Amino acid sequence: MQLLKVSPPNTKLKQLVYSHSYYVESVSLLSGHTCPFAHSCMAKVHKVTRKIVDGKFAEHRCFSASNEAAFPTVYNARKYNTDLMQSCKTEDEIYQLLDFSIRKSFDPFRIHIGGEFYNQMYFDAWCKFAFDNPYRVFYAYTKSLPYWINRLEEIPSNLSLTASYGGRSDNLIAEHNLKSAIVVNHPDEAKRLQLEIDHDDSHAIANDNKSFALLIHGTQPAGTISADAIKRMNSEKIKYRYSKAG
Repeated sequence: MQLLKVSPPNTKLKQLVYSHSYYVESVSLLSGHTCPFAHSCMAKVHKVTRKIVDGKFAEHRCFSASNEAAFPTVYNARKYNTDLMQSCKTEDEIYQLLDFSIRKSFDPFRIHIGGEFYNQMYFDAWCKFAFDNPYRVFYAYTKSLPYWINRLEEIPSNLSLTASYGGRSDNLIAEHNLKSAIVVNHPDEAKRLQLEIDHDDSHAIANDNKSFALLIHGTQPAGTISADAIKRMNSEKIKYRYSKAG
C-alpha cells in the first residue's frame, strides 16, 4: 500500500518544539488545486509549466503555493499526496490511507500546510480519523466552510478548526460564530482589530473559539498592497517570515 508523505515540522512549527515540546507533523496537498473556496489568496502552480498562477480575485499570494513554485521537492511531495488521496473512491479508503500513513503520537497534528478539504467525503474522513484518535489534537485552517457547517454538531472535540478569512463563504464565519483567522499587513492592523497574532500555531491548536490574526508572509506580486506591506515590515525589522518549505 502506498502511504502519504508526512512532513516534519517546518521553521514556524519548530517554534512549538522549543516553547511547548510539541513535534508537529503535517500532511499537505497541492495549494489552489484542492482549494474549492479560495478567493482573495487563490494561487496555484501550473502542473506543466510549474509557474505560479494567481487567481482572478487574488489580493495576496498564498505562501504555500509560492513554496511549491520555489521548491520542486515540496511540489512533488504534495502532488504525490494529492494524486494518492484523490484516487480514493470512498470515505473508508481515505480513512485507511490516513490510518496507515500517520504515526501514533500525542503531539498535535496539522492538517494541511498546503491544500484544503476539497470535498465533503474527504472532510468527513478526517473527522472520523480524529474521533478515533482522541489522545491527539488535530487542527486545520480552512476556507471550506460549507463542509464544516454541514457537520457543525459532529466535529470531534480534538479537531480544532479555524475559519480562514478570504474565501467565498466568509459570510458563514459570523453567521455561525466560527473561530477565525485573518491575514493582516502589519501588527498595527491586528491591534486595531483587537486580535493577537499567532506566530507559532499555538492559537490554531487551542480549541478555544478565540479568533486571531496572521501576519502576511511569503512572496507577493510586485506593485501590490501586499508587496508594499512586506517592504514596510522589512524596513521596520518586524518578524513575519516562518518557513521556506513545509
